[in-house]
Amino acid sequence: MLLAIDCGNTNTVFSIWDGEKFLFSLRTSTEYQRTADQYFVWWDTLTRHHGLVRPEITGVVISSTVPRVVFNLRVFTDRYFGIRPLVVGKPECLLPVGVRVDAGTQVGPDRLVNTVAGYDKYGGDLIIVDFGTATTFDVADKDGAYIGGVIAPGVNLSLEALHMAAAALPHVDITHPDHVIGTNTVACMQSGIFWGYVGLIKEISARIKQEHGRPMKVIGTGGLAPLFQSHAPVFDEFADELTMHGLVTIWAYNKEQGTV
Repeated sequence: MLLAIDCGNTNTVFSIWDGEKFLFSLRTSTEYQRTADQYFVWWDTLTRHHGLVRPEITGVVISSTVPRVVFNLRVFTDRYFGIRPLVVGKPECLLPVGVRVDAGTQVGPDRLVNTVAGYDKYGGDLIIVDFGTATTFDVADKDGAYIGGVIAPGVNLSLEALHMAAAALPHVDITHPDHVIGTNTVACMQSGIFWGYVGLIKEISARIKQEHGRPMKVIGTGGLAPLFQSHAPVFDEFADELTMHGLVTIWAYNKEQGTV
């Protein structure tokens, strides 16, 4: 079985792929101080809860936007599975699609993985909108190559900034407001965030399409994508577990190339 690990700025997700489907996913907060032994205690407890006692892991692939976390994840997989993981972004990890950006630019591994997954599922000419700590727009060319994108503040980050910077504004949850015009502070904030991000998605996607010069599909992924799609459809497709699909695709490609 393959263990796919997606380490983001806020959360880290571990998913087990049995060759045909994901059995389940485990989520924990991203903390660079967490040791390999702490990872194992957490892992062993939850996999047992899901009915797997010491699952036989034969491969590990990692995407991490937090470089300091990778060392302890490497130690974890080496110590407890006897496996050296494939880490996206490292020279030994090959990608099935190209990357065409300014020389010297380092592209976040999560954005590369999403591009690989998007191209594998939908073909080329894509805009992939990922709702994470940041809201990112990743652009895949007709051949699937990553050619750039846009980074905007994440939804929860924007809400937290409002709460922290303005003493009179409370912390609120993101939801679909009943009306655009809020009649109390919370409703005003929720309307501003929800409809503000709907506008952001539509406008940036439209400008990318205009600049790209060809028809494009807009793919939504990430935790809050379903909320926006269900109340103000802004995506052509919604892809759950897109990053995990990309990690499996990258692993399979490297296995074909003989690098793992």
